[in-house]
Amino acid sequence: MLAQAKTVHVAKGKKYQSWEPGEDSKEAILKAAVGPSGKLRAPTLRVGDQIFVGFHTDLFDAHF
Repeated sequence: MLAQAKTVHVAKGKKYQSWEPGEDSKEAILKAAVGPSGKLRAPTLRVGDQIFVGFHTDLFDAHF
């Protein structure tokens, strides 16, 4: 699912990052997007060709 997205946005704590999936960013995206349970952080939203993982007010305000 993450590899098919045009952009992946991951919110973790008080920070968030955005990536365009590719071989060079695969490990960084997975490290940020997967929580301690081994599953994607909640909430995870797919909106068009973008994926949002985790919650950050500024990130959501900028895109919704």
